[in-house]
Amino acid sequence: MSRIGELPVSIPENVNVAIDGSTVTIGGPKGEMTKVFHSAMTITREGDEIHVARSNDERRVKALHGLTRALIQNMVIGVTEGYSKTLEVHGTGYRAELQGNSLVMSLGFSHPVVIEPPEGIEFEANPRASTIVVKGYDKEVVGRVAANIRAWRPVEPYQGKGIRYQDEHVRRKVGKAGQAV
Repeated sequence: MSRIGELPVSIPENVNVAIDGSTVTIGGPKGEMTKVFHSAMTITREGDEIHVARSNDERRVKALHGLTRALIQNMVIGVTEGYSKTLEVHGTGYRAELQGNSLVMSLGFSHPVVIEPPEGIEFEANPRASTIVVKGYDKEVVGRVAANIRAWRPVEPYQGKGIRYQDEHVRRKVGKAGQAV
């Protein structure tokens, strides 16, 4: 039995939920999200809770049971509290700043890297602390945008330069210890 799938998702007071078959629309103060789930899942609302049930006990359907419940929970949290990822920029001359809504980064290329935020995403940049914060209501999009920013300059293991997540641990390599002349 799925331990996660059997748990109900509680709905806060300021959240609107509409369930139409396997399509779930959740709206709140941060935004509105719509997702279509697998047809083997039965999604129902009972009072201020959402329940997810599966049609059979096949292995794939059992996996989808917990996934569906977790995605609905992420949608509820996203439209009420939102999600954020913090990135750190390390390296001499590397910096990030906002120009309007766009994120402009100097990463050692011959040109600045300009990233436009997709819908529902906003950036915060602190040039003094060399941090970038990606905020939004969709957990998947926040993670994807943060990964795309990090991909411009992944952390280099010898000097530690590059863009990393705030809590990311980078294994440093020693490099050449010394050479006999």
